[in-house]
Amino acid sequence: MFDLAETIRHVALLAIPILAAVTFHEYAHAWTANRLGDATARLQGRLTLHPLKHLDPIGTLVFIFTGMIGWAKPVPVNPRYFQYPRQDMLWVALAGPGANLVLAVLSAMLYHLLVSMGIAPSEGLAVLGPITKMLKISVILNLAFAFFNILPVPPLDGSRVLSGLLNARQAAVYERIEPYGFLLLLVLVFSNVTGVILFPLVNGIGRLLLGF
Repeated sequence: MFDLAETIRHVALLAIPILAAVTFHEYAHAWTANRLGDATARLQGRLTLHPLKHLDPIGTLVFIFTGMIGWAKPVPVNPRYFQYPRQDMLWVALAGPGANLVLAVLSAMLYHLLVSMGIAPSEGLAVLGPITKMLKISVILNLAFAFFNILPVPPLDGSRVLSGLLNARQAAVYERIEPYGFLLLLVLVFSNVTGVILFPLVNGIGRLLLGF
C-alpha cells in the first residue's frame, strides 16, 4: 500500500544529499575546465553552487527512486580552449567523481562527529537526528554517484577518462560508440549490470567509511 507520509519523509531525507552531490559534481567540472582555460561553463552560469543550475529533472527523479543511480545537466566544455585537449579533458572528467568522493569522506567525518556526541541517525522531528541520517545517506549517494559516473560508457565521465588514457588512434575507435552510449547505458541499468557492479562496491566502501 502506498504510504504518502513515508514517501514524503523519504524524499525529504534524500533532497539535500542529492542536491549537494549533483551541485558539487557539476561545479567541480566547471571549475576545473575554467582553470584549464575553457570559460564556456562560467559564461553560461554553470560555475556556481546554485543547485537549480545543475539539476536534470529526470536524472534527479531516477536518483530519488533508485537511491543510487542518476545524472545531472552536463556542464558544457569546449576542449579547443585547452592547451592539451585530450589530457585536460581527462582532468575535467575526473573532477566530478573526485568531488563526490571528497564529499562522501567529509559526510562520513561529520556523521562520526555527531554519533560521537550521542546523536543517532533518526527520521524524527528533532533537528540533529535527521541531519545525522542525511549525512549517512550522503556517504552512500556520493559514492554511488562517483562510481556510476566513472563507468567507461558515454556519456558518463568515465568515457572521457578512458578516452584520455588511450592513444589518439585507440581513442578515435572507442569514441565511435558515443552515438549509442546512452542506449547502451539504459541497457546496462535496466538489466541490472550496473547494480551488480556498483552495489557491492558502494556498500563495501560505505560500510568502511561509516564504521559498520
